[in-house]
Amino acid sequence: MNLFGIVGAGGFGKDVMPLARHWIVTQHANNRNAELVFVVENNYPIPEKIINGHRVLSMDEFLSATASERRFNIAISSSRERERIANSVPADLARPFSIFAPNHVSLDGYTVGEGAILCSFTHIGSNARIGRFFHGNAFSSVAHDCVVGDFVTFAAGARCLGRAVVEDHAYIGAGALIRNAENNRPVVVGRGALVGMGAVVTESVPPGAIIVGNPGRVRNDLQ
Repeated sequence: MNLFGIVGAGGFGKDVMPLARHWIVTQHANNRNAELVFVVENNYPIPEKIINGHRVLSMDEFLSATASERRFNIAISSSRERERIANSVPADLARPFSIFAPNHVSLDGYTVGEGAILCSFTHIGSNARIGRFFHGNAFSSVAHDCVVGDFVTFAAGARCLGRAVVEDHAYIGAGALIRNAENNRPVVVGRGALVGMGAVVTESVPPGAIIVGNPGRVRNDLQ
């Protein structure tokens, strides 16, 4: 039997679990009898033994469980925690798997790194390139020829237009929009930047900046 684990038993993990069930059954025919479990880190108390019909295991229990193969994904909002956890799981004990909602749409020539979560009604345009452990929440979209780094989060309804660049660990808030600049000069959202809810990004964003409003502007008082 194969074992699939969703690291994180909070609200997002609960929302991701049914998407993972569907993805495993439809995309991994040999895993129709696999078990899907919640996983919490060893220093966290296990909230319940069963959540929404799935067992809850500590990380040690998950990595030592008898299974032909172990796969994992990380349903935790903090990109830094996702990176830490991803790097802490020994490759010989468990490998990442991605989760695509059944009504997600991806077009020609796109690539998505390992450990992605693409929730309901997400859209990936042609030739977009997306890195590892990307979170695309419901109704978010990455348009054609965009480049998105590792451990990036698009909150619900966040969008980037064609040829935009979003660097590692950036967070794009709910309903935010990243425009593509004219003359094929892409807007670049720097590493670790936070684009606030509903903000409209029309110019490149420095690494670590916090952007709010329409048009988007840096909020120095919040840093």
